[in-house]
Amino acid sequence: MNRRAFLLQTAATAAMATPLLRAEAPEITVFLRDVPSPVHVPLAYTGLSYELAQLSDPAFFSTQNRDLVACFKLLSSNGILRLGGNTSEFCWFKATPSTAAPRLHVPSGNLAENWMPHRLFAISPEAIDELAGFLHATGWRLIYGLNFGNSTPERAAEEAAYVAGKIGDRIEFFQIGNEPDLYAKASNGTRPPGWGFSEYVAEWTRFAEAVAQKVPSARLGGPDVAASSDWVVRFGAQVPEHISSRLVALTGHYYAEGPPNDPEVTIARLLAGNPKIRTETTEIVSAARSHSRVYRMTEGNSCYRGGKPGMSDAFAAALWAGDYMLELADHGCAGVNLHGGRSAFLTAGLGGHTPGMEVARTPQAVHSGFYSPIQSEPDKPVKAMPVFYGMMLANQFCGARMLRVEGDLHGLNASVYAARNQGQVKVDIFNKDEHTPMQLAIHGDFTPRSGHLWRLQAPSLDSTQNVTLAGTQIEPTVQWNPRSVESIETRNGVLSVRVPASSAALLFLR
Repeated sequence: MNRRAFLLQTAATAAMATPLLRAEAPEITVFLRDVPSPVHVPLAYTGLSYELAQLSDPAFFSTQNRDLVACFKLLSSNGILRLGGNTSEFCWFKATPSTAAPRLHVPSGNLAENWMPHRLFAISPEAIDELAGFLHATGWRLIYGLNFGNSTPERAAEEAAYVAGKIGDRIEFFQIGNEPDLYAKASNGTRPPGWGFSEYVAEWTRFAEAVAQKVPSARLGGPDVAASSDWVVRFGAQVPEHISSRLVALTGHYYAEGPPNDPEVTIARLLAGNPKIRTETTEIVSAARSHSRVYRMTEGNSCYRGGKPGMSDAFAAALWAGDYMLELADHGCAGVNLHGGRSAFLTAGLGGHTPGMEVARTPQAVHSGFYSPIQSEPDKPVKAMPVFYGMMLANQFCGARMLRVEGDLHGLNASVYAARNQGQVKVDIFNKDEHTPMQLAIHGDFTPRSGHLWRLQAPSLDSTQNVTLAGTQIEPTVQWNPRSVESIETRNGVLSVRVPASSAALLFLR
């Protein structure tokens, strides 16, 4: 993937081909450069995304769910939780025992080909109260999705008012609707055929006005599209002036691959990358900054429709996640929320479909949560999945300023990122080549005296077990401490590090 003009990487077609075994690691030299206006990676860059329907179980996002609290804190002390997804269009706030449910819209046509829940999920005040405690315990902030599919402006405003009253200054912003660019498609059916962008802006504005009237301090994000990057740019430019100042973030989704039952969706294709990421992210970030806004990728993962077993729940997804998060950071994105959660709610969000099961090699307890960073099934221990490790690695760049990395990777499927945080420089190296190790020589505008490194490793790219970061697995009790920390020394002002095939390394340079 052509990540930057000065980094030459393997083209996607070459990366998907069977690589030749090479006995020796190619010698690669990179230069780390300070730039006049570096990209700053926000402290709250790392995030997780869950279905809003998860709140129909008030005990989930609760201080009593101690292992989940510990997982969030381990991942980041400044993260952002986003609640939305397909189920958000079918959730309703049951403010009192006598509050009536909204009218459920069921589209015409064959519902077997529709991927929406078509049932309602009640959210109680208790669930919001518990959520407030969970956010306080973890130190995280909240993006809250309001129902735009089966609701009214008045209902959305009432819900937003209660959420704002309980969550307070931990609210990052509200979102109105989920993936509106798909509403008119038969697989969604939330709006009639022919409904499009102009209708969306008009309806969104009515909801936003109602929310603003009830919550004078309300901040908003949108349009939270599935794939239409042009909607994101147009939305930022065409939101009516009287509500425009409330729109603080442009948002969209990104799933690298899919669907999971497509035989062409493979680990090799996932790790080959997508050259459109750079161009589309750069365009959206520029559009956001022109109006003093940020861009955040609020929902995504390795493979849409629940993920692909043997890929999304394997070590390959860890390498993909870490690489993807830092690629977006390098282009100025303000944050990434990778999607997951309990299988029951993810399955509901897919209209009861479980395409990942069609390709599962063995019977699975999880039906559609293969990509979830944190496995949290009922009556099972909370477990950090491989993708969680990649997110942890990328999270080490939060609060730092990106450096420019110059060099030729000689066709190796690899990525190198660097950032400076006060007196320390961090370098993240992802060797996604399945067979070829790399020997990296690092030069820079600074002279590091010494440093140490962590390695992200597993037995193979399709390993679903025995993933380690700094020689340590995350224990079932959500404990983790780096056990294997390698010292590295400078020789003649140059640092040299070997990164085995199918692994990553994070260098901390002093």
